[in-house]
Amino acid sequence: MPPTRRWLIVSGKCERVATLLISSPLQIAALIALVTSLAFWLDRRFAALSKIGASILAIILGAALSNLRLVPETSVVYDVVSGPVTSLAIVWLLLAVNVRDLKRAGGRMLGAFALSVAGTAAGVGVAAAIFAPVFGDQNWRLAGTLMGTYSGGSVNFIAVGRGLDLQPRLFAAATAADNVTTALWLGASILLPLVLARWFPWPVPTGDTVTSTTSEADHRSSHPYFSLAPVSASRLALLLSVGLGLVVVSEVLGRLIPSVQPVLWLTTLALVAGHTPPLSRLDGSLQLGNLALNLFFVVIGIYSRIDRILEVGVEVFGYTLLVVAVHGVVVYGVGRLVRLDLGTLTVASQAAIGGPSSALAVAVGREWRGLILPGIIVGLLGYAVGTYLGFGLGALLRNW
Repeated sequence: MPPTRRWLIVSGKCERVATLLISSPLQIAALIALVTSLAFWLDRRFAALSKIGASILAIILGAALSNLRLVPETSVVYDVVSGPVTSLAIVWLLLAVNVRDLKRAGGRMLGAFALSVAGTAAGVGVAAAIFAPVFGDQNWRLAGTLMGTYSGGSVNFIAVGRGLDLQPRLFAAATAADNVTTALWLGASILLPLVLARWFPWPVPTGDTVTSTTSEADHRSSHPYFSLAPVSASRLALLLSVGLGLVVVSEVLGRLIPSVQPVLWLTTLALVAGHTPPLSRLDGSLQLGNLALNLFFVVIGIYSRIDRILEVGVEVFGYTLLVVAVHGVVVYGVGRLVRLDLGTLTVASQAAIGGPSSALAVAVGREWRGLILPGIIVGLLGYAVGTYLGFGLGALLRNW
């Protein structure tokens, strides 16, 4: 029997079983929560998988469920996670951002991060010019979305992609391409220092250092996904009420001033709230934000049906690969000219492309322990600025 026919038969049987076993919203919500928990556990339990990260694992597991036809293509649960839950993730993650922490990152790391963002802008500009005939009116939307995500991570992809009304199928295809490209760049960031070491200074400790006697458990405790926070029931209630309140206010402001997207209001309000007592430094906001974000990653995986993505075309993969390739050339090329050290450049690049968890994975994987905290700080900075950069570049390209 031909492999294609065998696959169709197996997937058809799986889909019929799923119809019987996984059909109600409650069952689907329980499965998404279980898969999210499994992704976290795999990240923490296995060192090799921690290099991939819980976010990409959540997408892979969600895609496996979808492509094996174990879950339906559409559900009200997906709509809730993609809408209100991701809005709450944006609020909670931005509440954890404190601009006063930037001085702890150090000037070298901040400079390297600014260079990384400039590299992303150059890559987006090149890709937008080359692929303009392919994507037409969606080109500037895709460019803005990738500018956002490659300046701070996936939370910006969600915010900018939704705000610019990126076509749903292109959104799903771009998400899949973004995650594959991010994973490839993560692997490259671990290997490139071995190749480039002869041309660059070796890492200079920046900001708070971690001594060589620090245990692996201590490294993991600083991970954005596994750090602990004392959270009471009243604090959880406050975080939930603040999150929902800011989402409602941003929607109202978006209707009153339609020229400004609601997600921009949401980003701005969350940043202001995070620096306003008594909401500044709310314990638990980072943990809740990462949980909500990874629930969305599972849903993105479920939306990543191979047959649906292929309908959009593989050009979107070329788009993301070109953006990151130009980013890498700019970061390491200019970084070499200004004599920034290899570790600072690599961690800053990952903070821009993948966010704080990716930056931490590279710093720990290459044993650059003095760069762990600075990498996390500039990664959180990327959460704050990526949305504005994505909308700004998208608008610039639209007018151009």
